[in-house]
Amino acid sequence: MMKKFLIGLAVVVLVGFGALQIAESVIMGGDSYYVQITTDGEKTTSKDDNGNVFTQYHYELPGYDENGKSKTLDFNGFQERPLRKEAYLKLTWNEKKGVTSYEEVKEKDIPAKALTQLKGA
Repeated sequence: MMKKFLIGLAVVVLVGFGALQIAESVIMGGDSYYVQITTDGEKTTSKDDNGNVFTQYHYELPGYDENGKSKTLDFNGFQERPLRKEAYLKLTWNEKKGVTSYEEVKEKDIPAKALTQLKGA
């Protein structure tokens, strides 16, 4: 009796964990695109619900996937200063949410076809 309960509990936990991973992948996952920061972005300042002022920089740049296919990517940098010019970023783009995340990468980590497009763009 106790063994069946523990097996059932383990199955429920595993199914729940799997569903959570799938949900996260659908919501936050997506395709990888590479961009190079070429502008300072468009600075905007806003207030949150508590009256705290925050600054962000809006970017609209061409990005390229690992096959060199392009997409115009629209995203915000949530820092007090613009993103570093000439920096390469790897962005995650989701069809429902747009750009969900970004991280700076080194030139050597960019797939060859994407890098060729970035250097020629």
